[in-house]
Order: sequence, then structure tokens, then C-alpha cells
Amino acid sequence: MIYNEIGKTGMRVSNLGFGASSLGGVFHSIREDEGIRAVHTAVDGGINFIDVSPYYGHLKAETVLGKALKEIPRDKYYLSTKVGRYGKDGVNTWDYSAERVTASVYESMERLNVDYIDLINVHDIEFQASLPGGLQKVCDETLPALVALKKKGVVGHVGITDLQPENLKWVIEHVEEGTVESVLNFCHYSLNDTLLTEYLDFFEQHSVGVINASPLSMGLLSSRGTPDWHPAPQALKDACARAAAFCADKGYPIEKLAIQFSTSLNPRIATTLFSSANPANVQKNIDFVNDPIDGQLVKEVQRIIGDQMGARWKNS
Repeated sequence: MIYNEIGKTGMRVSNLGFGASSLGGVFHSIREDEGIRAVHTAVDGGINFIDVSPYYGHLKAETVLGKALKEIPRDKYYLSTKVGRYGKDGVNTWDYSAERVTASVYESMERLNVDYIDLINVHDIEFQASLPGGLQKVCDETLPALVALKKKGVVGHVGITDLQPENLKWVIEHVEEGTVESVLNFCHYSLNDTLLTEYLDFFEQHSVGVINASPLSMGLLSSRGTPDWHPAPQALKDACARAAAFCADKGYPIEKLAIQFSTSLNPRIATTLFSSANPANVQKNIDFVNDPIDGQLVKEVQRIIGDQMGARWKNS
């Protein structure tokens, strides 16, 4: 593992981070004991950054993660969770009000069995963009509430997350310098999309650390094929399927190349999050990171993806 600082936070995190969404059965049902062992495998393998949200599995991911963390010394990991996006009985809800996000932090700490959260994020801010107050509410109400918790010592650092990097930039430009200490962006630093790199200078100028997520681009870069629910345009799905088949013919799983690409080629990105509730898959991804990348294969895969490089879709 390589360890990088997230911006100016002092948190030196592994270049591969553990995203705990799978613990909520987001992609398919899980065995809780396996999910707990997956967390232990990650930490034992050198991963020291764990990210979760009350939205994942509608509280289940935090609950399962909390059981796993009971057995891990607190100084072995940095913990990140989120506020603003929730769900119940299969229905998604959003509430970025100061009152709700403040309560949410304390609720998360109880589920996670911790008395301190290293990084608290405003989750998927693009959804607030379509709600009353728009993104300005994140600036005027949500973030100040989290900064107040930081001053109390309840949380260590404050960040924002979104699929759309334009929204991350807008919020940083409309709050006091230093309010936003990190950003989490997903699906924009992977084999098929490097849009995030266009924003790295801006984030660096504002001392904002960068967390990347979903190196497999939500399943686009997968030997199993893109899941039916994926919102990407069909042309991109087809291009990635051709790339996956090409990698298979080379005896080099596209998942391995994708993980390596996202974790090894740009040190300005502190960490890249992957998610799995399977201990064997967690160990496999750790092994991928520790192997050297085939740079020529990267070029060949991106050539196959061709004009679909950077094709975008909306969050859902």
C-alpha cells in the first residue's frame, strides 16, 4: 500500500480504500458474518480508510460495519460517513437541513460504535440542487452545521460528495476557504473516464483533498458484464464489454487493470474506494494494487473504448 494525505487534513490514507456500501446489500444480499470478515481482511491488508453512509442499505451498511469495528482498534482506521441522503422501506429521501444532518451524525456514531468520525461528508449534493434552496443551502446551512460539530470535536474534517464535479467546484467557490476539506467523486477517474483530472488543479489550489470512488465505474469495467440497472448509455456499455473481452483474451481481468489504473497513476488522488462484502474479493483487490500495472494494456483498452471515453450519465 501507498499512503497519501487527504488534502491538508493530516489523514494519511491507503491508496485503496474500503467502501462499505456492499455491507448494506446494495448490489445483492450478503451474509453478515462474511461482511464483517471483509472489513477485517481490508484492515489486515493495510487499508486504513473506510467510507460508509446511512443511505447504503438504508442503515444496514452502517450497522454491519459497526459490528465489525467493535473488534478493530480505533487507531487502525480513518472513518468517513455522510449526511443528507437517506432511505426507508425502499424509498429514497433527502434532507440537508442543519437540524437533520446534526442528528444524523450522532445516529451514525451510535450505529458505528464510535465516539468520533474522522470525516463527515454531505452526500450527493446534486440532489439538493433540485430542492428548495438549491446548492446554496449546502453552503448556508448544511456545511455550517457540520463545521459546528467539528468545533465541538465530534467530527474531524468536513467534505462533500457528488457524481458531478462541477457541483463540487461550485460549492467550494461559494463557502469560506477551508470549509470544505475534501471531495469524493465517483466514476470520473477510471479506465473509461478521467474527467476528475481536469479539476485537480482547482482542488489543490483550495487545499481540498480528493477521494475517488468506483474504479469499476459501477460495474461497467467488469468481466460479468454491466448490470441492467446501470444508467450509462448503451454505446458505452457495449464499448466496455468489448474492452472486458479483450482483457480476458489477454488473461488479465479488466477488474485488475481498472483497480490498478485508479490507484497507481495519479498521486494527487489520495485514495480510491472499492466495495465488496466478500473477504476473498477484498484480498484479491489488495493483491491487484500491489502488482505492477500493464501500461500498454491500458492504452489498448482505452483505444477500444474509443469515442465513448468520458461518456456521462446522471446520478440516480
